[in-house]
Amino acid sequence: MLAADPGAGIADIAAEAGVDRRTVYRRFSSREALLAAVHGARLDAIEAALGRARLREAPVQVALHRYVEGIIEVNRTWPVDLARMLADAPSRERRDHVVREVETFLTRATDEGLLRQGLPPGFAASFIPLLVHQVARNLPGLTAAQAADVAVDALLNGIGAAPARSPLPQPRSG
Repeated sequence: MLAADPGAGIADIAAEAGVDRRTVYRRFSSREALLAAVHGARLDAIEAALGRARLREAPVQVALHRYVEGIIEVNRTWPVDLARMLADAPSRERRDHVVREVETFLTRATDEGLLRQGLPPGFAASFIPLLVHQVARNLPGLTAAQAADVAVDALLNGIGAAPARSPLPQPRSG
């Protein structure tokens, strides 16, 4: 409900959950406390998905698929307003740690030849979450594993009819 309407009040949330608003207030002292709990649960789920993906140990293609599948599940289960979550310093610090873990993995994936060399710095790290978000959101009829198949295939093979062979443009200096 908060993903659909970030301004939803405690009374609205309680009604949607089928409980009295006093029940919500017994568990959460304020709307901000409820949001912090939701953000914490999302971050817990992301960290668990990273652990299951075994980004440092598993073969890179296996780890990539596990990571994408896990994050699709997280995005579907915890669709929160990311800007609001990142406005909270402890949540932002936890997410920054996750981002560093993924960036380390992407460097490994590039070094091992799964991702191509020469992409602009940070491109893969910013592109993959966008792709995963779109797949999670726009392919609801697929399981997380099936959606991960689509995302990883699109990431590694593109969406064109034939693989592109042209080199990437080099950034201009000056």
